[in-house]
Amino acid sequence: MALTGRTALLAALGSLPVGIWEPSWTGILAVNAPLAVVCACDFALAAPVRRLRLTRSGDTSVRLGDTADVTLTITNPSRRPLRAHLRDAWPPSSWRPGTEFAASRHEVTVPAGERRRITTRLRPTRRGDRRTDRVTIRSYGPLRLFSRQGTHKIPWSVRVLPPFTSRKHLPSKLARLRELDGRTSVLTRGEGTEFDSLREYVPGDDTRSIDWRATARRTTVVVRTWRPERDRHILLVLDTGRTSAGRVGDAPRLDASMDAALLLAALASRAGDRVDLLAYDRRIRALVQGRTARDMLPSLVNAMASLEPELVETDAHGLTATALRTAPRGSLIVLLTTLDTAPVEEGLLPVLPQLTRRHTVLVASVADPHIARMAAARGTTDAVYEAAAAAQAQSERLRTAEKLRRHGVTIVDATPDELAPALADAYLALKAAGRL
Repeated sequence: MALTGRTALLAALGSLPVGIWEPSWTGILAVNAPLAVVCACDFALAAPVRRLRLTRSGDTSVRLGDTADVTLTITNPSRRPLRAHLRDAWPPSSWRPGTEFAASRHEVTVPAGERRRITTRLRPTRRGDRRTDRVTIRSYGPLRLFSRQGTHKIPWSVRVLPPFTSRKHLPSKLARLRELDGRTSVLTRGEGTEFDSLREYVPGDDTRSIDWRATARRTTVVVRTWRPERDRHILLVLDTGRTSAGRVGDAPRLDASMDAALLLAALASRAGDRVDLLAYDRRIRALVQGRTARDMLPSLVNAMASLEPELVETDAHGLTATALRTAPRGSLIVLLTTLDTAPVEEGLLPVLPQLTRRHTVLVASVADPHIARMAAARGTTDAVYEAAAAAQAQSERLRTAEKLRRHGVTIVDATPDELAPALADAYLALKAAGRL
């Protein structure tokens, strides 16, 4: 069997006469000279790294939780074949913990004058932009005794978008919307301005909807039905201040708020309404305005991708002033923020009348399911104290919500998994009641 690489070298050195191993300069040179020649040849036969040409292609965006493939094309213009280890460096959050080593390292062989492609598969664990750092290549000779190493800067960026997990609720909400819009056999009376049809009066109908002229021509009382208003304006306001950084489960409150906002935006655009987005804490973090129904959802997702909670107190006066400048009169302002007592009473309540005077206001907040579990806990002394603390927190939250309701604000307070469908239901209820 033929011997290659290091094994062949050691066998060759082992076959030298015993005399050369004597501790003399002649013996040392006799041993080192062949070894030096072999090593020099191995180094010389390694393909040069700096002359390699590298280009990138592949995915530029991916939803959080999905995979993105980025392809690296390596062209070897030299006359020596490339045998190399390659490391494609990305931020640690580009992979799940423990998988970075295997995903970022590649073994590559490129014959002289040819090109090869390798693919790095990313599975990001955080939203935002993931930018590559550098490509490190270690080129070996045929015996792999010596190597050449160098780096190349090949810029590439992958934007990690919000996962939009609540889109699974969209079909059921659209079915409810079609009922409100009169596209099914179920007719729901709203107080819009677009007349739909007449039907018989049933107990519970508003007497103001009775059509007296039509009733006079029939033997039964009939009422008018109306189609919900269309082409209304909705402003989604994301509070990106410090309270949005609080983690509920495995994610910040801001992520749950964004998911709920995306479901509402998708539903409202199907209803023919115009949707804008404002993200604010002490300054504008994102602003999306004037998008068509087709471009609206991609624009919102792209704007939300790079949003992160800011560890500062939200400026309620600045938020209100910006919202009033952004929203025309008669809009629905959906404020996704906290229902904690201090931020609401010291920040939102003093400026709330400025919003409710011109607009319909809906406040949506992420509730912590752990508080409900604590409130139900019993059996030990510690559990009883925890239940008392949880009950106090729930009571304060209810009082805060009641103060907002007294100003005519609609409140949605739900856990992360329930917030998106609950917010969509609140929007549909406003449509059905003719308030939007």
